Parts: sequence; structure tokens; C-alpha cells
Amino acid sequence: MRILLVWPCANNEVLGWGTLGAVAEPLALEYVAAGARALGHEVRILDLRLHPGTLDKVLQSFVPDMAGVTGFSMHVLPALTVCRQVKALLPNCRTIAGGHHATLLPEDFFDPAIDFVVCGEGVRPFQQLLGEVESGTATAIAGIWRRNACGSYDWGGDQQPFVIDELPLPDRSFTAVDRSSYFIDVMEPVALVRTSVGCPYRCNFCSLWRIMDGRYHKRSVESVVDELASIREEWVFLVDDEPFVDGKRMLRIAQELKRRGIYKRYFAYCRIDSLLRETEALRAWKEVGLDRLFIGIEAISDNGLLEFRKKLQASQVELGIRACRDLGILVWGQFIVRPDFTRQDFKHLARFIEHHKIDYPSFTILTPIPGTDLLQSFDHVQRKQPNGRPDWNCFDCQTPVLPTRLPVEEFMQEYRGLQKVFRRGRFANQWAVEPPSAKSKRQGAYV
Repeated sequence: MRILLVWPCANNEVLGWGTLGAVAEPLALEYVAAGARALGHEVRILDLRLHPGTLDKVLQSFVPDMAGVTGFSMHVLPALTVCRQVKALLPNCRTIAGGHHATLLPEDFFDPAIDFVVCGEGVRPFQQLLGEVESGTATAIAGIWRRNACGSYDWGGDQQPFVIDELPLPDRSFTAVDRSSYFIDVMEPVALVRTSVGCPYRCNFCSLWRIMDGRYHKRSVESVVDELASIREEWVFLVDDEPFVDGKRMLRIAQELKRRGIYKRYFAYCRIDSLLRETEALRAWKEVGLDRLFIGIEAISDNGLLEFRKKLQASQVELGIRACRDLGILVWGQFIVRPDFTRQDFKHLARFIEHHKIDYPSFTILTPIPGTDLLQSFDHVQRKQPNGRPDWNCFDCQTPVLPTRLPVEEFMQEYRGLQKVFRRGRFANQWAVEPPSAKSKRQGAYV
């Protein structure tokens, strides 16, 4: 069969990257594509962030038997639009949706334009679905909602336990023509690698731990190193939800990379407590190319950290920033702006960033992401669709969707003012002289 996998383009894909922007490879689709190719199917990936307006042309030339979409909450409505376009041109093409939002709120994809919705890890159920479609059978598949003849959806049951090393390696050949265009600010081109999935922590603004039912799945050292050896890009972003939870494992990976002479420029997430606890592993990673850490600082006071359930104190944050500096690793500090911020709160945050000389400050507005305790109901969501569901287009973490203490216009004026701190960062000159390339038309997109 011919299979088209589409990454939709949201109205605003900034999330935490401030004014610099990012468009990175659709790693989830590369995993799914690898699973489909392993069964002998012909697959294409279409990244609409880089190729807007080309869907109809691709559908008419490729004529897929099945089309799939994925994404986060801000991609829900664009993904529905993609599937409606598919059905309008190719009524017999089956459509399937998956990803974070589909896992947490699948009912947002219960639409006449969508035949199947995948909840959870997608490779295995998608492979099973392809086998069923090819054989002409119709049975319940664990992890998949199926649209029935009456227009409602039937649940196939919970998936079997997830075994991370059973996943195929992502097939990057499907994005070969786009790889030179993938970037995260000055890191261009950049590749993404996952060494683990899930998170053992329970921050109340994050739903990643819920997607994996609170479990933390680690790939084998050999698998990770083999994948890194195959990557051509100089820059690599470790997109684990929290890679340095197991410092001994990360130390073994770094040692094996050094033994095999594999050196890259690495960018990785890291919690403050992991940073303070796993200094040896981070030092080893620095030796093989760890350049910068994306640190979720989130709040700068003990009360703020407690409310976010970070299990940290403000004094630890300051120690972590200092430790990172001592290791010679640049700090990407992620800060959450609460809707109840006053003008004084904005000033305090700006002073903190300037005082601690955060190399790359990055900001998001506290948003009730599906799967978090912040979205137990839609009552307080200010931006909604005509059907009463939240306007998912606004769930980009750059748009206030909860009531703000300041008038919204003043709140956004203060929020945008934080970007001035961003531009005054240590790398402002690099941002100013960066060649325009294709980035100018992609400014602000999300990884």
C-alpha cells in the first residue's frame, strides 16, 4: 500500500523557542514510517511546515491508500483540515490520527474525516492496522479507536506493555530532502534522538508522564550509540522527556561514544536536580560534545516551584545554573509565565535572568495542556470553538487561554517585553548576523 504521513502546520508553532524559532524533523513520523516500510509498504512523509499548500498536489500524484496525521494540541484543527482535504480528493483513502493529543483526548478526532485514532505508542498498532487493511479484515486492535458504520467509534482496548527496544530506528531517509532545513535557532541543521521515553516526575503543568502512565523507558546503550553513529548532522538534540534520570546509563553512553570516536554538538533537556546529582555523567557528555542544556527552571521562587510540583527549591536552581557554568555548558532556561503575573512579577523574572546571565532565556505562558491537572474541565478556558471545546489553535503556550490578572493587552505587552531580555542575551550578535537562508519563512515553528 501507499502511505502518506503528514505533519500539519499550526497557526503558531512557537511554544518555548521565543523569537528564534525552530523546525526540527518529525521524529514520530520517522518511527512510524520505519515500521510501515519494514512491512513492505511505500511511504512518504510530507512536512507542511516546510511545504505549505502542497497537500493536494501530493495527494494527486502519490494517491495514497492511507494518510496519517500527528501532532500536539495546537495541531488538532489543522490535522482535521488535512484529513478533510484527503477525503475530499480521495474518498476511499483511509485516514488515521495519532500523537500526544490523540492519546489524551481522542474524542477531538472523532470526525467523519477520520477513520482511526491511535492512543499511545503508534508503531505497533499501525503495523497491525496495515496488515488488517491489506487483508480486508476488520478486528479490534489494541490502542485504536475505529469509526463504525453508524459514525461512532469503537475502542480496541488497551495496548500491551511498551518495550522501547522493540521499536525500529527512525528512518530518516524519508526526510532526506528536508534535512538541511531543520534548525533550532543557530543549530542548523539539527537531528533529534530519543534515548528514553517517559518521565518519573509529576510536574502539574506537564502531561508527558501521563502518556507513558508514569513509567520511564530506557533504550539500550548499544542502540543509542548505533543511531548516533548513523546521523550525519553535527547538531543533535536529545529530546528525551528527561534524559539524565539514570546517570550511570548516560555515563555509559558517553563513554561508548568516546570509545567509538563519535563526537557531535549535543543539546539536551535536564532537570536542575539531575544536573546537581549527575555531574560525572554531564562532564563525560561535555567531553563528547554536550554544548548546552535546556533546563526547565519554570519558576524563580520556592512558592512557584512548589505550586508546579517541581520538588525543587530556588536555592537549588541557583546552584544548578552555577554548576552548568562550571562545566562549561550553556544554559537554555525555560520559564513559565503564569496568567496571574503582575507587572512586578515580569520585572522580577527579567532581573533574575539578567542577574544569572542565562545564555538563552525561553518563555511559555502557563497553559492547561490536556492530561494535566490544570485541565480538569473546560470551564475556565477563555478561548473556545463554537462547539464548546477549547480552541486548540490557541494552545501553543504563547497565547493566554486562562483569565489573566492584568488586562490581556497589557499582559501580552509585558510578555513580549521579555523577548527584549532574550535579544540582550550573550549570543545576540550571532542572532543578528545569522544568514537568512530558508529560516525567514519558517520563523517561530516548533520542534
